[in-house]
Amino acid sequence: MPASTSAAAPSARRSGRYSVFAIAREAMRLHRGWGRAWASPEPRSRYKVVVIGAGGHGLATAFYLGRNFGITDVAVLEKGWLGGGNTGRNTTIIRSNYLQDPSAAIYDKSLQLYETLSQDLNFNVMFSPRGLIMLAQTEHEVRGYRRTANANHLQGVATRWIDPAEIKRLVPIINIDGPRYPVLGGLFQERGGTARHDAVAWGYARACSDMGMHIIENCAVTGVDTADGRVRAVDTSRGRIECDKLAIVVAGHSSVLAGMAGFRLPIESLTLQALVSEPIKPCMDVVVMANTVHGYLSQSDKGEMVIGGGTDGFNNYTQRGSWQHVEETVRSLIETFPMLSRLKMLRQWGGIVDMTGDRSPILSTTPVEGVFVNCGWGTGGFKAIPGSGWAMADLVANGRPGPLAAAFGLNRFAEGRFIDESVAAGVAH
Repeated sequence: MPASTSAAAPSARRSGRYSVFAIAREAMRLHRGWGRAWASPEPRSRYKVVVIGAGGHGLATAFYLGRNFGITDVAVLEKGWLGGGNTGRNTTIIRSNYLQDPSAAIYDKSLQLYETLSQDLNFNVMFSPRGLIMLAQTEHEVRGYRRTANANHLQGVATRWIDPAEIKRLVPIINIDGPRYPVLGGLFQERGGTARHDAVAWGYARACSDMGMHIIENCAVTGVDTADGRVRAVDTSRGRIECDKLAIVVAGHSSVLAGMAGFRLPIESLTLQALVSEPIKPCMDVVVMANTVHGYLSQSDKGEMVIGGGTDGFNNYTQRGSWQHVEETVRSLIETFPMLSRLKMLRQWGGIVDMTGDRSPILSTTPVEGVFVNCGWGTGGFKAIPGSGWAMADLVANGRPGPLAAAFGLNRFAEGRFIDESVAAGVAH
């Protein structure tokens, strides 16, 4: 079980290693021996590294700081509850078939890490490589996806172009002969799929706690203290915390934290909405993205149809859904998936995404020495969690970007070195 947000003594018993033998042992004693999945300590006055944001990216950064670099004097601060931001508010799609070389490299690293993440964390993240299809419903998309398939081949990312007949075989519920948007083919990545978003956050949190790191929930950062161009401390709702290095990993609120540190970021914050239907019998075992009509669809293990679309058309920090989004997204998908018209929608939600001008992330040093920023993942943050944490840990530990992060620095906007993923990341998730 995940730990609650209530305070507990740092010495509370840890959960131990999960295994079939542990399950059998606890069954014999009515499951009274399980420890807390992660501790809830009181914050100390100083840490070597402070990570702001206990979502997937922040926790992954802390985990790989400990695993890859032996840095465990780390505090991860979260203003709410662990994984309560975008990590718990997405549609869990995982893929790496991006067009540009730097994007393909970091997303494929992430996919490779997802493939062994349950074993690495000793926590079942429910990774499901069920395959992912990006539908081509216009001649423009046909050309674009064929180009991406060729680029992926050169990058060593396994994708392939498939025809409408194969799409119909893989997705029997699809209508490939829509009058406005017929299915002309698709880009298929067999390694793509989904994972359980909460489990990813919980697994990283448990592993970080076991390394002695402090995960501090209900701890809002109210200010960043700098002197002589260097970070000194952060002011929080639970007191002042000094640090040598500060990692800002807060998605849509990155510009707010950057403002506290005295610099600006080239991002916009927008709400991305999604919804799920009532549960039904299994009818679809791949992920399908229909970018022309701006919708995507998968079926959860509980039978719900997970549906998503595009971002709101205006800047905002709302985490609520809207009737307009339900109507626009479902209406756009019904022609391609007629069965959706007969389903009741169960719930909807929104997450605050951070969008850059080229729709690629920022993993970078900043004008303040000792402050590092990880943001700009836009609509594709969940799939990037392990690769993002791997690259960010390298950046924080060494003070300079490694190979995965080198192209994603803030300086690319001043130098005109854009990594244009406006089609792959601005629409598809």
